[in-house]
Amino acid sequence: MAVTIDRTATTEHAPSPPARLSLTPGKARGRLDGAWWPRSRDLSRELPALAERLDHSWGRVTRVTVNPAFWPVIPRKVPVTGHTVHVGWFAKEQDPHKLLVFSSTADRLDLLIIPPETDPAAAARLVSAATTPGSLLTASRLMEDERAADDATESRDREHRRIFSGRGR
Repeated sequence: MAVTIDRTATTEHAPSPPARLSLTPGKARGRLDGAWWPRSRDLSRELPALAERLDHSWGRVTRVTVNPAFWPVIPRKVPVTGHTVHVGWFAKEQDPHKLLVFSSTADRLDLLIIPPETDPAAAARLVSAATTPGSLLTASRLMEDERAADDATESRDREHRRIFSGRGR
């Protein structure tokens, strides 16, 4: 996938609905600190809502990094109420299903990125898995497991339809 780096900072953005974000409870963190389910693949539109939500509960977001695999345009800077969030990307070094969020206090969150087109039931399972305290599963592993479970369900449903349609005899 070709990646476009947008070197301009948008000065205005349409108000976004609140970020769909869930953080791991307590102090027993694992490889992931939570899950984020954006509504689109438009970072300029999605990051302000995420940053605003985290600014209030975690600390001012100063920088995020992504893997460009699923983002058609990566802005260098995104304006958020009262400040700017800098955006970086790593093609090989960063899990494509993970967003790294950095705060002004030098803290870091590793968030599973649930693709916007994900079915709500699958998203709920992914959020639950990503926010399990002490989990050692990576973002890509969670996505692979969900894809495998979805494939198994699809295969079982096809077989079920075949048998009950009278063609399985």
